[in-house]
Amino acid sequence: MSTDLQDFLRLHYGELEERNLKAKEQRLKRAPLGQVKEERLKYLTDEKRIKAVTVLFSDLEGRLHMLDYDKKFLLKSHDNLTFDGSSIRGFTAQRESDLRLDIDWHAFYWAPADIFGSGKVMVFGDVIDKDRGTYTADMRAVLKDYSASMFEKNNLTLNAANEIEGFLFNGADAERRYHDTGEFEYVNTGGYYHSLPGDPLRTFIDTAAEVQRAMGFQNEKDHPEVAPSQFEINYGYAEVVAAADHIQLYKLICRQVATKLGCTASFLPKPVVGVNGSGMHTNVSINKNGKNQFWDPKGEENLSKPAWDFIDRILTHGNDLCLVMNSSVNSYRRLDPHFEAPNQLKASAVDRGSMVRVPIGNERSARVEVRSVAPDANPYMLLYSIFKTGIDGDIAKMKNLRGGEGRYLPDNIYDAMENFKKAAWTTTLFGEDVKNRYLDLKRASADRCARLLGTYVKQAEVQYHHEIYNQYLWSQF
Repeated sequence: MSTDLQDFLRLHYGELEERNLKAKEQRLKRAPLGQVKEERLKYLTDEKRIKAVTVLFSDLEGRLHMLDYDKKFLLKSHDNLTFDGSSIRGFTAQRESDLRLDIDWHAFYWAPADIFGSGKVMVFGDVIDKDRGTYTADMRAVLKDYSASMFEKNNLTLNAANEIEGFLFNGADAERRYHDTGEFEYVNTGGYYHSLPGDPLRTFIDTAAEVQRAMGFQNEKDHPEVAPSQFEINYGYAEVVAAADHIQLYKLICRQVATKLGCTASFLPKPVVGVNGSGMHTNVSINKNGKNQFWDPKGEENLSKPAWDFIDRILTHGNDLCLVMNSSVNSYRRLDPHFEAPNQLKASAVDRGSMVRVPIGNERSARVEVRSVAPDANPYMLLYSIFKTGIDGDIAKMKNLRGGEGRYLPDNIYDAMENFKKAAWTTTLFGEDVKNRYLDLKRASADRCARLLGTYVKQAEVQYHHEIYNQYLWSQF
């Protein structure tokens, strides 16, 4: 189709970065919602080159959904964007299917036209029920409410940054074709830091990093990871809801860039047996009045007592939360001690097999790193669970909670589901209804897979993975 007659918005990367950083600053400083909403609506009205607004939201398992609204329609109907919730796994039943999207005007993004198409902007939305209240199965809305309450009641700002690993495989839709091929093909066989300029992996990393930079991620470093064709692109801290949004955008960007290159960006935790799997190490800290509450130069490992209490609560509830952190059958392949698996229920400054690590830090960067997280976890559910548990959870009355040996996370999803089901704490976190919905979804996938993992990745654990799911493949069961 010729584009000669089109006059759609296409901004240079430098201007994109400038606009996105300005929006990010408004969000960080908690600019009044009314002011931001008015600015965005005026911009959409005045900018004639925008044809549509992409509204993003996530289901209970963390799969990203996108709806394109015609701009003129959205300007008239932005306060009444209804959709069929029964079509979203983990949302409403068919008999009560109407839900609404409430636009989060702070979470507004300009995206590169060469990657996402011209004439569009992106914004995140929260799901609300028919009475316009928070929909409890929308973990973004739950996290957003929790973060706001912590700030309003205690002046606490919850911060997070995630180190998200993934694989780049040859061919488009490699995961969806796995039930036919039974294998993934590396784009190169280099390793940690080893990728030549211009090779497929390096080209992918460079391109994805440029898109992230343009979208205001504030990159730090990027590199190939330990396994062949594995990558990691690091970026800076953000307030917790923005940090979770970044995870969703990071994976979306990587998948889109990979597709443009005729490849697949995969965030399966362990797509290939015999090499290191992919993790999503989750770094968290808490600020109060601009001061990092986790820093104490006189504390153990330079962490404050509140930080160690936070760690102890995470360890106490480690088995309760394992299903949130490792939410697929495939993720339990990653918890293999032969490949630096963080499966030990302890904290350490040096042992990378520990569930929680204490990185070297200073007054600004002191933090807690939760390592036992797979990259396919629902980011909103994950970060809500970590902060709510670290602040309000129980502390077990056992000796040597932080450094004990012989306590491990489950090595299979059935044990993880049983722990999640029995735990009173997960009911406190999510409520009985959402907890049971989540369990039902996990069991539906697990029961379609081989119960014993064995020594090679089975077709079913890819085919029925929540991020790869499509209706046609599920109907073959």
